[in-house]
Amino acid sequence: MQLDDLIDKAVSGLGYECVDFETSPRGRLLRVFIDKPDDEKGVTIDDCVAVSNHLTRLFAVENVDFDRLEVSSPGMDRPLKKPADFARFAGHEAQFKLRVAVGNQRNFSGVILGLREGDQPDEGAGAVAIKVGDAEHVFAFDAIEKARLVPKF
Repeated sequence: MQLDDLIDKAVSGLGYECVDFETSPRGRLLRVFIDKPDDEKGVTIDDCVAVSNHLTRLFAVENVDFDRLEVSSPGMDRPLKKPADFARFAGHEAQFKLRVAVGNQRNFSGVILGLREGDQPDEGAGAVAIKVGDAEHVFAFDAIEKARLVPKF
């Protein structure tokens, strides 16, 4: 089983969402970012400890070699990776970086309007709509390189 599948199944089995995970170049450091999809209060230290303890035991059983494991919340500037993320955070402001420029622009910042079905052949399985100023843009999921929420203070 791949490491990302192993982490995703373990974290979701505990009732959390695996937002992302990173490894160092030699695989010695593992960073796992978790979220509570149904809780507005967010991730607590106790949540991170519970997931960390569970993953440490799981990695020992599965012979995953690492030196350090870090478990944390994704932060206020949470990355948006899956279609469900864009549906969940509709109405929030986000920054987008596209794989290929549209016109002369690769970076966009606007309010997420929600998901759109792929009615264009190049949109594939679906797309996300955002509002930038008065203009609405629709980007295929494949066209989005990175997307993050913009924190509001």
